[in-house]
Amino acid sequence: MIHCEGLVKIYKTDEIEVVALQGLNITVEPGEMMAIIGNSGSGKSTLLNILGGLDRPSAGQVKVGEWDLLKITDDQLVEYKRKTVGFIWQNNARNLLPYLTALENVEMPMMLNGKVDREYAKQLLEWVGLKERLHNKLYQLSGGEQQRVAIAISLSNRPSLLLADEPTGSVDTQTSDMIMDIFRRLNKEIGVTIVIVTHDLSLASKVDRVVAIRDGLTSTEFVKRNENLDGTGRSRSIQEGHEEYVVLDRAGRLQIPKPFLQALNITNKASMEFDGETIVIRAPKQLGGTNDEQ
Repeated sequence: MIHCEGLVKIYKTDEIEVVALQGLNITVEPGEMMAIIGNSGSGKSTLLNILGGLDRPSAGQVKVGEWDLLKITDDQLVEYKRKTVGFIWQNNARNLLPYLTALENVEMPMMLNGKVDREYAKQLLEWVGLKERLHNKLYQLSGGEQQRVAIAISLSNRPSLLLADEPTGSVDTQTSDMIMDIFRRLNKEIGVTIVIVTHDLSLASKVDRVVAIRDGLTSTEFVKRNENLDGTGRSRSIQEGHEEYVVLDRAGRLQIPKPFLQALNITNKASMEFDGETIVIRAPKQLGGTNDEQ
């Protein structure tokens, strides 16, 4: 569904140049539900904006389905945003029109696309648990209910890809769990591919795969060991429920998690040995490092 290779995004002004993505590689399969995590400034929101057609890549490859987002024309980009991708913002003001009802908000993208399907709009609101709130305006809805309207809006034109930028950042834990349950149900029932950007590791633990981005590059991946939840009916932490992997690019380069390097007092160089089965990385002895292994 998504294939990025060597993806670069550079923001330029007269006085400064910022490289937000430095050759990022990532692949997302059709029907997958996954999360992207990273610290502020890591490049995760830049990636989401490019995938959503809200920003243009500077170089590299980025393909979503049949679309090549590096070569896409402006007219094709409009069609892409209307038909292929749905977007959910953390800020409800960017999702919703306050003078319309919940139902009218869901119908608006359909209207812009030339065909209103009221029954489907009602069905979407029912799917997100708002069957009784169709004709309520925004001031009559809680923050969590507004975010659920936003999910229905993002699916109004039947996109194959759903992008969510911190979708639970402004709601409480109970509402956050409800929203993630909605994502999971929609992912399973209608097969929409879902990519969630978040800094919340507890949220990331509820998806099948997590990709960590650091300094504009993918650094590690966490893949769920077992798709089933634990006996409490709640997902475990990301460390308990997922297997962690470092990610290699085509040249064989990898990003070692920073805490590992700090624990070994490794800065810009490391000694490396291969015994036929295992690669061992140590701090260089001449730098006064430790012999502890990673």
